[in-house]
Amino acid sequence: MSKALQPAFVTAPGVNLESYLQAVHTVPLLTAEEEKSLAERFFFDGDVDAARHLVLSHLRFVVHIAKSYSGYGLPQADLIQEGNVGLMKAVKRFDPNVGVRLVSFAVHWIKAEIHEYVLRNWRIVKIATTKAQRKLFFNLRSQKKRLGWMTTDEINAIALDLGVDAADVREMEGRLGAFDTSFDAPVDADDETASQAPVFYIEDENADPALQLEQDDWESTHHARLHLALEKLDDRSRDILEQRWFADDKSTLHDLAAKYDVSAERIRQLEKNAMKKLKESILQA
Repeated sequence: MSKALQPAFVTAPGVNLESYLQAVHTVPLLTAEEEKSLAERFFFDGDVDAARHLVLSHLRFVVHIAKSYSGYGLPQADLIQEGNVGLMKAVKRFDPNVGVRLVSFAVHWIKAEIHEYVLRNWRIVKIATTKAQRKLFFNLRSQKKRLGWMTTDEINAIALDLGVDAADVREMEGRLGAFDTSFDAPVDADDETASQAPVFYIEDENADPALQLEQDDWESTHHARLHLALEKLDDRSRDILEQRWFADDKSTLHDLAAKYDVSAERIRQLEKNAMKKLKESILQA
């Protein structure tokens, strides 16, 4: 293998992006015959060095694809790195007998990995989860002709072109136009801007001390009544309820039937009667 193809001479894009871009363009492109030979060595013989050669010779292609996603405001190095993951997956699955060049086969895998990265990181809240939403997300940005909101005619035209409902186009346009904001004020915010943070004007209804005290008191009283009601049951009924309802590893009817040497139906009847007595005792407390 020539010096230009040695992995040590192509660093990760996150280390120094400019050096990485220069390095990948020094790796020679493969002829169809060279590519087929390397692919066969890896596909049939598991030659890892051949696979590495295939990956390195296509890194510049990943850079080309990653640049088309620069409009999402995400680090170019990260987009390239995700695309490289897709390239390696493509090389692993590439069958040289199919009769197509690796670049044609790999484009799907490269874009798929970049898509996943964009969707995971472009917004704090997931902006597209279904297949239809993902299709809209990546196509709507390229379909829009101007920065303002689209007209009804533009929405209908895009919906027809992408094969989706106009309502879905409108919803995705709203999601694309939204932005993330921090719940708390930035650490370097002054008094005026800090007061605009959501933490100062979004009410937390659960934070009322009176309501919290009331809730705690109700739970304490409820637990006390339950404990007293259980104490009024006979030992077997209390044990059945505890094993069936309160134990971490709950027992089945058949488990308790074997324990008390009765039928499972009898355990069910005892459980039903004990539960009835328990409820009556709690209501009377």
